[in-house]
Amino acid sequence: MATDLSLRSRLPQVTEGIVASYRDIAMINHLGHCPLPSSKAVIDITEDLKEVLFPGYRRRQNLNMENVVYYVGDLIDSMHDSLTEQIARALRFAADIAGEACDQARVADFEKQAQEIAIEFLETLPAIRRKLASDVKAAHDGDPASKAPDEIIFCYPGLEAVTVHRLAHELHQLGVPLIPRMMSEWAHNRTGIDIHPGATIGGSFFIDHGTGVVIGETTEIAENVRLYQGVTLGAVNFPRDSEGNIIRGRKRHPTIEEGVVIFSNASVLGGDTVIGANSMIGAGVTIMSKKIPPNTLVTVEKPNLRFREAS
Repeated sequence: MATDLSLRSRLPQVTEGIVASYRDIAMINHLGHCPLPSSKAVIDITEDLKEVLFPGYRRRQNLNMENVVYYVGDLIDSMHDSLTEQIARALRFAADIAGEACDQARVADFEKQAQEIAIEFLETLPAIRRKLASDVKAAHDGDPASKAPDEIIFCYPGLEAVTVHRLAHELHQLGVPLIPRMMSEWAHNRTGIDIHPGATIGGSFFIDHGTGVVIGETTEIAENVRLYQGVTLGAVNFPRDSEGNIIRGRKRHPTIEEGVVIFSNASVLGGDTVIGANSMIGAGVTIMSKKIPPNTLVTVEKPNLRFREAS
């Protein structure tokens, strides 16, 4: 393809204009700061974690109880190193945005702290597996289209999103900055299900179909809850201080008690909202700042349908 050299000569000016914007719009640069966690490394770690949680279903097959110890041991060893590096970067990032110096002595402290967090996180994997097993059983028991638990592990986006959430939530609880959100947004992109890593979700949790489900940061969900597609567990409004800044750290999202079922496109909003145990929220319902008693059925009054001959 022929190149017009007179047009190409404008490229240095294009570069200068872009770099000038880095000085003028510094909010969306990360230049001259501590290195950030790597998106690719975090995704690779998440994929390795899923391999450990569900052995034999993903990359490596022909595993058995004799050879799995070596395979998992290699993965754990590799993940420990990768996790330590990425968590240390996240800790440095948090210190950096807080205006703290990022000198070499601090870097060593971050690496030591990151290694401790990485080990503590990896030690939670057996407990996460137990909870995920309850999620798989809930999905199989609650969906007549499921032929076997294997189908749920292979195919269901709800389990994919919940798996990543349970991992991200543990890191969030351990005080790891940024990485839990990176994991949850990667899962959101893959599944269409948006779960903030701060949300607390009990076992035997099933998201059926799942597209468009949103679960906010301070949501609390008890055991044996089922959600359908399009459900939002969100906030009503955001309290602000005298200067108009959002007040962070308050409970903004609902509490869902044990055994609740919430059908498609329902919105349950507000930190004061509680859905009582074994209640059922019908499709399209919106609930804001209410306490629903246990064993309650909430539905929208059916609209009247009109039928006429098509012209």
